[in-house]
Amino acid sequence: MPGGRLTQQERRRIAAGLAERLSYAEIARRLDRPTSTISREIGRNGGPGGYRPEQAHRATERRARRGTPAPPSGAGVPADAAQAEVVEMAVRMGLPRMTARVLIDLLLSETGRLSAAELARRLRVSPASVSTAVTYLIQQGMIRRERDQRRRRDIYVVDDDTWYHAMVTSSWQTLEAAAVTMAAGETAGLDTPVGRRLAGAGAFLERISLDTLESAERWRHLMPMPPAPAPAPEVGSGREVRPGP
Repeated sequence: MPGGRLTQQERRRIAAGLAERLSYAEIARRLDRPTSTISREIGRNGGPGGYRPEQAHRATERRARRGTPAPPSGAGVPADAAQAEVVEMAVRMGLPRMTARVLIDLLLSETGRLSAAELARRLRVSPASVSTAVTYLIQQGMIRRERDQRRRRDIYVVDDDTWYHAMVTSSWQTLEAAAVTMAAGETAGLDTPVGRRLAGAGAFLERISLDTLESAERWRHLMPMPPAPAPAPEVGSGREVRPGP
């Protein structure tokens, strides 16, 4: 029944849905359950990458024997389950899973600034996994690296206009690919099938990239703007400028 506890068979179907990379909403639809039920079930039992139906069923039985109260009706989706669903969306869009986890964790952090050690601790992964992910994100213009000189560590920062930088970086990379493709087409000969195919692909990529760059500039004002720097004191104002603490 949609309002009752999940059965072991339903949990196996949830695991099968995750293996097929179905969205939480699609799994819920196939089970005739609310999406929030599926999100809570996966979030409290290892997340999408660690969900095991038998273990989840045994854990639920243990909670029931201890008399753990069920979440109140209408309770919101837990933060970890909601975050897991956003990660799944990023994976479906093409990001490697660990890279998506690092990006989403940075985006959802209070300051948007975390060290590699903090990311590894929050995600419960190895520092090497974080290192690979942040390298990719920096290359794509989605985050940037700052140096904390006092503690001698790198800080990874996601800016308010991270999507602008990501779109621009991706477009310039595609423009480079377009130029190489068109040059290959000319080398093959524009009067040959291969040459025409390459030239057409390069022209398409070039036009799409230029349109994206133009659109990114046109709509950049929709992104939050960084705070303006404090004005410098006027020369001759008689005020002494002292270094900060």
